[in-house]
Amino acid sequence: MVLRENALEVLNAILKKSEFDRGDVSFIIVAGAMVSFMIPGLAFLYSGLARRKSALSLIWVVTASNSVCIFQWYFWGYSLAFSPTATNGFIGNLAHFGLMDVLGDPSPGSPLIPDLLYAFYQMEFACVTVGLLMGGIAERGRVLPAIIFSFLWLTLVYCPLACWPWNINGWAFKYGVLDYAGGGPVEIGSGVGGLAYAWVLGRRQEKELLNFRPHNVSMVNLGTFMLWFGWLGFNGGSAFGANLRAIMAVWNSMLAAAFGGIVWCLLDYRLERKYTMVGFCSGTIAGLVAATPASGFIRPWAAVIMGIITGAVCNYATKVKFLLRVDDALDLFAEHAVGGILGLLMNAFFASRSIAALDGVNTNVPGGWVDQHWKQLYVQVAYICATCSYTFVVTALIVKCINTIPGLHLRTTVEGEKLGLDEVEIGEFANDYIEVRRDFMDWTAFGDGIAAYRPSTADDRHDQPDLAQQDQQQNIRTEEPSPDTTDEKSPELPQADAAPP
Repeated sequence: MVLRENALEVLNAILKKSEFDRGDVSFIIVAGAMVSFMIPGLAFLYSGLARRKSALSLIWVVTASNSVCIFQWYFWGYSLAFSPTATNGFIGNLAHFGLMDVLGDPSPGSPLIPDLLYAFYQMEFACVTVGLLMGGIAERGRVLPAIIFSFLWLTLVYCPLACWPWNINGWAFKYGVLDYAGGGPVEIGSGVGGLAYAWVLGRRQEKELLNFRPHNVSMVNLGTFMLWFGWLGFNGGSAFGANLRAIMAVWNSMLAAAFGGIVWCLLDYRLERKYTMVGFCSGTIAGLVAATPASGFIRPWAAVIMGIITGAVCNYATKVKFLLRVDDALDLFAEHAVGGILGLLMNAFFASRSIAALDGVNTNVPGGWVDQHWKQLYVQVAYICATCSYTFVVTALIVKCINTIPGLHLRTTVEGEKLGLDEVEIGEFANDYIEVRRDFMDWTAFGDGIAAYRPSTADDRHDQPDLAQQDQQQNIRTEEPSPDTTDEKSPELPQADAAPP
């Protein structure tokens, strides 16, 4: 009987295949695969931004959270976010628990693709979001509590956030919120959630904040371009078909990313007179973040304005963590939360009903101020306030509760932070080679330490230490003749301490 029912189910799906254009289905499959490629890109980006001694731990935690998210989404995540039979407006029910009855019916997000494909595509969104959030543990958070947290956070925070604007019964959907590809669930969810996690986790040791800078900028650039590539599937695929709206979203994403990177780099140049690669990558990502909620609603000229504004505002937003005294090491709040907020606000001003209608489905979108729909501004502001407050409060409560469970304390020890998470948590290293010195400030070829230096601003990964005085002192020390040696004797170099690999 069971086999017969399964056969009939498959047969019905085959008979219904004419409802969907194969080009649309193929496009979303490829777009979903592109979004999955953002996971290693994110891991490489985070790893490059961290110190070498904690680089692999960030790759590990992003990778592990991806697997946890896949299980959670299959188990009940998709049902809690998108089950159409739930009418409370806040969260779904368990009608699709374990992907039950998820096959060939038109998806709740668009009639252009089947339900099963929509579930896969939205799963990749959740995987990217929780991977972004894992940046909050940078250099001092234990990985086991973070992985347990990721399952609970997806259930209690992400699923409601996804339900609000994208479920047909979500309160934000009914309220008229314009959120194309996840300014609320993805960007505000990861940015504000990461800020809450870092707040509960606490600041790194002050010694660890001195002269902090990325250990591998090449990896930062590689990760950024992997994210950019995947983001085209993220935003283009959110049109749920191979149509003009998807192409418009891709164009807007490219423009916002380009102008965001240029503006951020120029703002950094005015301070240091250097064209920073990290700054360019940060601005590029900020532009892509802003394009996430807006790229399917606005025209290209508006995307240029959005990229310029986002690059500037997110650059200055990196200073908010100093005002709040929160060690947001990877700038999740400045880039993702602030960028997502700006993108949602751009919809209030620049959203066009003609752009939204390019997919042939969303023909009743009222648009924003360019279409004289003035009330869209307070609709967007209300949505932003709701998502930010709910995300921060619930995330902080989840983290605090986990921290009280024996054996699941969030933070590593002081000694573990000094040695690095790669050594104490993973047992492997991103770059496994013998070190000259463990600490940067201990290293010198001709002495036991650097005599004079100016520490860079604590936790500012765009600053650079000034070692000019050190270089001058080294030159003097090497040029001065020693009274105990003759001209024929070469200076004896001290043996460098070699740390275990």
